[in-house]
Amino acid sequence: MKVILFGATGMVGQGVLQECLGSQEVESILSIGRRATAQTHSKLREIVHRDFTDFSAIEGELSGFDACFFCLGVSSLGMKEAEYRRVTYDFAVSAAQTLARLNPAMTFIYVSGAGTDSTGRGATMWARVKGQTENAIFELPFKAAFAFRPGYIQPLGGIVPKTAWLRALYSVAAPLYPVWKALFPNYVTTTAQVGRAMIHVAREGAPKRVLENRDINALC
Repeated sequence: MKVILFGATGMVGQGVLQECLGSQEVESILSIGRRATAQTHSKLREIVHRDFTDFSAIEGELSGFDACFFCLGVSSLGMKEAEYRRVTYDFAVSAAQTLARLNPAMTFIYVSGAGTDSTGRGATMWARVKGQTENAIFELPFKAAFAFRPGYIQPLGGIVPKTAWLRALYSVAAPLYPVWKALFPNYVTTTAQVGRAMIHVAREGAPKRVLENRDINALC
């Protein structure tokens, strides 16, 4: 399986990349990001691309893939809707539109989030925008498209969040993960579980296109 990965330097993307590199089911990975991962592996090729609303300059590199794992995202904390929508909706939909045209037999998996509003009309800004993004991707002519909605994600394998405030949050939250896992197993997962579930869904499909946290965990 040949995979395109967006957001490989983020916390979720790092975990997905780790699982792809270690999986016998993944033949190669093309990472597309605004900065390089600083990793070297025989399976991995990278493209640093700045404008995520226009992929015309690299279209020649984007054909012949079986799956796309779109892990690029930001926290909505302190962001106005227009700015958050640009990074969340515009980036994902632009990439998906390009890939659907070049790889109609592709499976596209978008990392959304627990609590996303499928109607795209709710009062909570981030949930509304995420829901609109999911719906736009589902309308594209891929072989299949799925939205992953993880809850709390515990980073494994030495992965740390990029931003300072998230690193501080996880330094406090990480020791409590075993407790949360025991008390709320349907609402917590790990970067490894998300990555393994993505590979499984890309190869085998899933009975529904929106996978909540419990569904992700059940796959791996």
